[in-house]
Amino acid sequence: MTRFHVNGKVVDTVDLLRKRHWPWRFDSWPFAVLYATWMIVIVPSLDFLDAFIIFGGLVVLHILVILFTVWSVDFKCFVQYSKVNDIHLANACKITPAKFCGAKEVVPLNFRKLAGSSTEEIYFDFRKQCFIYSNEKNTFCKLPYPSKESFGYYLKSTGHGTEAKVQVAAEKWGRNVFEYPQPTFQKLMKEHCMEPFFVFQVFCVGLWCLDEYWYYSLFTLFMLFMFESTMAKSRLKTLSELRRVRVDSQVLMVYRCGKWTKVAGTELLPGDVVSIGRAAGQDGEEKSVPADMLILAGTAIVNEAILTGESTPQWKVSIMGRGPEECLSSKRDKNHVLFGGTKILQHTPDKTFHMKTPDGGCLAIVLRTGFETTQGKLMRTILFSTERVTANSWESGFFILFLVVFAIIAAGYVLKKGLEDPNRSRYKLLLSCSLIITSVIPPELPMELSIAVNTSLIALARRGIFCTEPFRIPFAGKVDICCFDKTGTLTSDDMEFSGVGGLSADLDLETDTKKIPTRTLEILASCHALVFVDNKLVGDPLEKAAIKGIEWSYKSDEKAMPKKGGGSAVQIVQRHHFASHLKRMAVVIRTEEQFFAFVKGAPETIQERLNDIPSFYINTYKRYTRQGSRVLALAYKPLPDMTVSEARNLDREVVETGLTFAGFAVFNCPIRADSATVLAELKKSSHDLVMITGDQALTACHVAREVNIISKPALILAPTKNKERYEWVSPDETEVVSYSEEEVEALAEDHDLCIGGDCFEMLLQTSAVVKVIPYVKVFARVAPEQKELIMTTFKSSGRVTLMCGDGTNDVGALKQAHVGVALLNAIPPPNPDNKPTPETKPTTKSKKPKPTTEPSSSTTITATPAASNRHLTPAEVQRQKLKKLMDELNEGDDGRSAPIVKLGDASMASPFTAKHASVSPTTDIIRQGRSTLVTTLQMFKILGLNCLATAYVLSVMYLDGVKLGDIQATISGVFTAAFFLFISHARPLPTLSAERPHPNIFCYYVFLSLLGQFTFHILFLISSVSEAEKHMPEECIEPDSEFESNLVNTVSYMVSMMIQVATFAVNYMGHPFNQSISENKPFKIALLGAVVFFTVIASDLFRDLNDWLKLVPLPRELRDKLLIWAVLMFVGCYSWERFLRWAFPGKMPVVKKLKLIDGQKKSQ
Repeated sequence: MTRFHVNGKVVDTVDLLRKRHWPWRFDSWPFAVLYATWMIVIVPSLDFLDAFIIFGGLVVLHILVILFTVWSVDFKCFVQYSKVNDIHLANACKITPAKFCGAKEVVPLNFRKLAGSSTEEIYFDFRKQCFIYSNEKNTFCKLPYPSKESFGYYLKSTGHGTEAKVQVAAEKWGRNVFEYPQPTFQKLMKEHCMEPFFVFQVFCVGLWCLDEYWYYSLFTLFMLFMFESTMAKSRLKTLSELRRVRVDSQVLMVYRCGKWTKVAGTELLPGDVVSIGRAAGQDGEEKSVPADMLILAGTAIVNEAILTGESTPQWKVSIMGRGPEECLSSKRDKNHVLFGGTKILQHTPDKTFHMKTPDGGCLAIVLRTGFETTQGKLMRTILFSTERVTANSWESGFFILFLVVFAIIAAGYVLKKGLEDPNRSRYKLLLSCSLIITSVIPPELPMELSIAVNTSLIALARRGIFCTEPFRIPFAGKVDICCFDKTGTLTSDDMEFSGVGGLSADLDLETDTKKIPTRTLEILASCHALVFVDNKLVGDPLEKAAIKGIEWSYKSDEKAMPKKGGGSAVQIVQRHHFASHLKRMAVVIRTEEQFFAFVKGAPETIQERLNDIPSFYINTYKRYTRQGSRVLALAYKPLPDMTVSEARNLDREVVETGLTFAGFAVFNCPIRADSATVLAELKKSSHDLVMITGDQALTACHVAREVNIISKPALILAPTKNKERYEWVSPDETEVVSYSEEEVEALAEDHDLCIGGDCFEMLLQTSAVVKVIPYVKVFARVAPEQKELIMTTFKSSGRVTLMCGDGTNDVGALKQAHVGVALLNAIPPPNPDNKPTPETKPTTKSKKPKPTTEPSSSTTITATPAASNRHLTPAEVQRQKLKKLMDELNEGDDGRSAPIVKLGDASMASPFTAKHASVSPTTDIIRQGRSTLVTTLQMFKILGLNCLATAYVLSVMYLDGVKLGDIQATISGVFTAAFFLFISHARPLPTLSAERPHPNIFCYYVFLSLLGQFTFHILFLISSVSEAEKHMPEECIEPDSEFESNLVNTVSYMVSMMIQVATFAVNYMGHPFNQSISENKPFKIALLGAVVFFTVIASDLFRDLNDWLKLVPLPRELRDKLLIWAVLMFVGCYSWERFLRWAFPGKMPVVKKLKLIDGQKKSQ
């Protein structure tokens, strides 16, 4: 078997290979044969020059083959490796990564025998992950870590018992370090210079040199080298920044070989039992946790900001209360795991556990080390997405192919006509054909595409939004459905305690604490996960609001007591923390020498656990949730006499059953000030809005209406009372519609639909997920895994999704969405316009060593000839332009490079991280995405038109002997580079438009636009040149002669430059996405400068300038015609472009693809 299907998140397939010995490689022996044939057959039979040309051709072919092994992994495998069926014969493998995980790679296949083991292990390392061959599964699997075992396994674990076991573990998992070689500048530069585009451009420069365009060629080469070195320098800086992150070198107590020993954090192994607590280094700086660990005994308060960006400390508890048969789940059981890189703020050891720690730390077992820790995963994401960023890479390849076809037709025409003339130089003819084909790809292309994405990255970083996966920015422009979490995203974290309801059949809330039963107050005061860190109470804002609302106090010794009156204190004995899959939490408390179990949770969850359900229970909680309140059911039960240790060891199930109802705690959750306006803007700009929340359906529907997500009458899918079938019920229960999956689409036209997490099982069982989910506006009571399912369903129905939530419990959905935005409640957003101010700089954790306060539009443009025509040589003009371009691209001192994303700015949850307590970053990201999309689209259109015109000029006009002068070509190149640069810096408009950008280059609009404008250009060119020929009929132009200025040449140069300027002006996409030409000042000045420049050279005002440009004077009649025709050409192109924009607007989002998907599923 030569190919293994891994189908993992990183690796898709693995192909087995064996490296050939170098004499047998396809880049060795075939060329040895060819060189020998040349020597024996060709050298004796041809004269020396012809033989040498053939030898040159062979050398070029050989170099190309060697270069192709660098460019294409598949070609490298074909040339240097042979495929093998037996894994034991292989010594390398070709890795095909999963989609969006980078390019293919060839990696060595390794064989090792672990100490004390007879079996051989076959493995390879790919992007800091180890994959091992599994005989049972007959494929490669990720190196297993002890992170999915049962809780019983962990509790019985005593670490590595013998030195031999320690040695085996060390060989298997390696050291706990983040090791990756720091590449040198030379190595990165070599990598950049070996890229196909760079080699192609160097080849083109060689061709231009052969055609005696020295200035133009050398400065193009200079520009390329400068660009590549800047890119290499910027990548080097990013990699150096990442290398600073390392595992803290603290010494921990580790239980190995039956005794506690001191071990450095970098030597920890998975399976080690360790003592971990709050640790500080000699300099007083707190040390971070060295690896991912599971707490076996004790509790800890941890700051996880470096991973999630969320500043609220997290409470971590031991696995003591969990069932021994249950297995650890990385998604569900985060509250038991200490993640590597996070900082312990305080810890409490458990002195009752059978294994005691010698230094009073918490007892924990190491789960994962090195790059497999959660911090390591985040670093891998950042590290392997620091590659060069481009937008629409496959489309750009196809588009260039499309242009090459035209160029080949033009070159073929020249070759055919040229061969008919026996006097033509064959060498010059082949050179001309090569030039026509290579002129299709301009040297600015990769630069401009990188600048387009980098400009967006910088603009976002200035607003406190950081991106770890730049390829997602163009996706943001295509988004058509935006999904939002509710709590903490659309609503504020500042909860307000409204009172207690359900104490009697009376529906009014009880707000007077004197009238609320003592037991209810005790539950509110003690059933929570609040904790003191450095004498400050931290935790869930809802729980803080409850204690404040009932006027009790909570002390650091876990005791709650009323502030007024002589009520007795409540001592917390054991906590069973809130779990999203259980939707409840519980505590065991002691008051007045008696033990109680206090429980709070979702009303429908607590309902099932009550001994006696009051008749008004359901109506009461539904009434409050309809008003948008957050409702928690409170319950308790007295426990029999027991010791404190027995109370601590009570099973969670025992604590949470047979309860007595104690009322509903009702909280008001204010909606964030800007949520409604931001969502209204998104709705107006052709986006569908969806809410996905863990809250109750009625609450969710109320909030969704407040923030413009729903506007039609709402219907909620719920099971009937006998639970036999499902029906749609309105929030006030006046409208009931029986559920049928076939009628959901029709129902969604007049209603906004809402479904709860309890309906998902039914949808999955009846395979109705694809028929229902795409039409639902509000998802309530959903677990984190279900959020992921919703995202994947939207994606499979052809939608481009954006998910906005917090970085802690929405991780799966944020990763699944095309554009995931994690909101970190750190700071309010900076000032609304894009200009950074000195005040906002520190708050957005700017990457730049010194703050830049000037706005990006203050770009000076001394490079255009009109602005600096004081006796500059073409070299100086080009040099100024290049200096400007390089300053723009330079590595960060002027705030222009792609910002370096640091840990703490990035969230492990999603590609975009926004340090704002507001949903406004979603509009910023979409605006920048649309701007990037539009910019790249207009760049391709302009390139297309310029290349078609160039192909015509170099072919038809070359046959007539018309050429460009060296200085003329240089000036033309400078103008193109300047225009492209200023286009890519157009800023998006502050408000989103209802119009959508075209998502792809290949569409009717682009095709017809190119065709129509090219027709106008060709007519202008042909008529201008034929008019010029009338004024110089007696002169005969020699096709292959040196460049000489004449009338036809002057006219063709002026016309092609006018066409170039008109192309930029007509195809510039301003409103409704970007600034218009008049608002984009640098571009406007460059355009006006170009117009003035051409008017000046056409009018022959400065004879010296025209002589320097090698332009001859134009007859007055011809000049007037040229200027009139230029205006007509511009008006024609402009009108055609405007008509097409009106006739082919960007498509509105549709869900039509669903029927197709359903049909496919049925047919299967």
